[in-house]
Order: sequence, then structure tokens, then C-alpha cells
Amino acid sequence: MPTAIRAPGARVFGASGPRARTEGLGIATCRPGPSAARFGRAGSGPGPRLRLGGRPVPLAPVGAMEPPPTQQSRAAYVNGKADGAEGENLHQISTVGNSTNIKWHSCSVDKLDRQELLQQKGCVIWITGLSGSGKSTLACALSRGLHSRGKLTYVLDGDNVRHGLNSDLSFRAEDRAENIRRIGEVAKLFADAGVICIASLISPYRKDRSACRAMLPEGDFVEVFMDVPLQVCESRDPKGLYKLARAGKIKGFTGIDDPYEPPLDCEIVLQQKGSECASPYEMAEEVICFLEGKGYLRA
Repeated sequence: MPTAIRAPGARVFGASGPRARTEGLGIATCRPGPSAARFGRAGSGPGPRLRLGGRPVPLAPVGAMEPPPTQQSRAAYVNGKADGAEGENLHQISTVGNSTNIKWHSCSVDKLDRQELLQQKGCVIWITGLSGSGKSTLACALSRGLHSRGKLTYVLDGDNVRHGLNSDLSFRAEDRAENIRRIGEVAKLFADAGVICIASLISPYRKDRSACRAMLPEGDFVEVFMDVPLQVCESRDPKGLYKLARAGKIKGFTGIDDPYEPPLDCEIVLQQKGSECASPYEMAEEVICFLEGKGYLRA
């Protein structure tokens, strides 16, 4: 007797065999209905049933779970050409960058469905500023503040991403651009999943930040500029990098021998004036107030 064993309390989605039971460890099998010979045809009777807790539950016919013919592709494609007479969907095959013969596959569960489930709107909070300006500290405080409100977030920290996905990239200008592009693409996926993604990285060049903004729908990219003077960041020097850069041991260090281009049209600017510095919690609350006002904390 073929069986499917599930853990206590788990949901049974399908099984096979002459009967369906949920006793003991939850051994579940399938019992065909009186019209099993016509299983899958319209009007074939009650069909197979799954017994859950002693109550029979009818299963949908196999045919009902398949997409209608109008949604099925009627041509296969090889090297961008239709392997059929009609080739009516040839336009669906595309080339993106160096990737050829690719087709975007849509899913019936989309961003709006995921946002409704999470009761929030997916977006990207892009925190930019000099090394030592407090980007990572703000990112964590913001994540904690949103988490306490029941909102799902994920932090993409520049250094953390270079431990894995971007470990093959250096700090040369072209590699920095690729570093930002990859993080932008990952952040876009998180936003599409309905998650509030917090990206925290220097991202010194305007064109790279603008390219990431362009990846997302209008309004879904929130740029936060940590406007902290260089001398303040250098006095903090949490990783000792400014000292190494000043000694010539690090080349191309942002703020020393490589430029930082401040945002011209960012959504939020967090400034430090003189010795006055808001706490990470206070800065996080400022960002959260912005998100609330824009409706991102509700579906």
C-alpha cells in the first residue's frame, strides 16, 4: 500500500493508494471515487477523495489543475526560432546582455499578492555616505524598528555582500560599478517579494545609484544620504581604513583619493551638524515616519 507520511499537524496536499487516513502519525493515502475510470473528464462524478480527520474531501480532477489550452505555448523555440509552423509567440524570446534565447516566465502569484500577505509594500531603502558615516548602524536600527512593528525587512550590507556574492570584485571603479549593479538587482528581487530591503553601502557615484533607482517602479527606491563631514568620519575611523589610506597603503579610498558624489535628489538627508549627532534610533524613526507617510507600512 503506497503511503505518504507527514508530521503531526502538517497539511496533506496529495497522496496515492486505496484509502486516505490521518490517524496516528498522519499516514495519508488516496481512495478513488466511484468514477475513477473516468478520472479527469468533466462530469465524471465525485472522483477521488482525501479523508482528513474522518471527513472526505473531494480532490480536483487532474484536468482542472492544468492551464487551459489558450495559456499553453504552442511552439517550442531553439536558437530564437519557432520549432513549429505558427511561431506566434516568437516575440517572447529575447536577448538581455550576453544572455540569448531567454523568456520571462510569469507566475499567478505576483507582488500585490505578496504585499497583501505581508501587509506592507516592498521597496528599497538605499543608504549612502562615506565610510564611517553610520550607514550600517542606521540600517540595523531601521531593521529593528520595522521588525518591532511587525514588518519584514532584509539588510544588504556592502561588506557582508562582499563576503559571498561579490567576493570576486575589487575596489576599482569598474568593479565598484558591478558591485552596485548586483546589489541593486538583488534589492529589486527583495522588493518584488514584498520585503522592505535596506541596502547600506558607500555607493560613491551618482550614475550607479541612479541606475539602481531605474530598476524599480517609481517611488519604490528611497535614497537616504548620511550627510556627515569627512573629518567626522575620519575621526571615527571604525575600521582603521582612513589611517591606512592616509599612509598610502590603500589606494582609491573614497573621500581621500577617490571622490564621493553626494546625492542631488535623494528622499531623505540625515545630517550631523558640528558635534550634534542624533542617535541611530532617532534617525531610524525619521525614516520610518517617511515610510508611514508614503504608505509603505500597509498593503
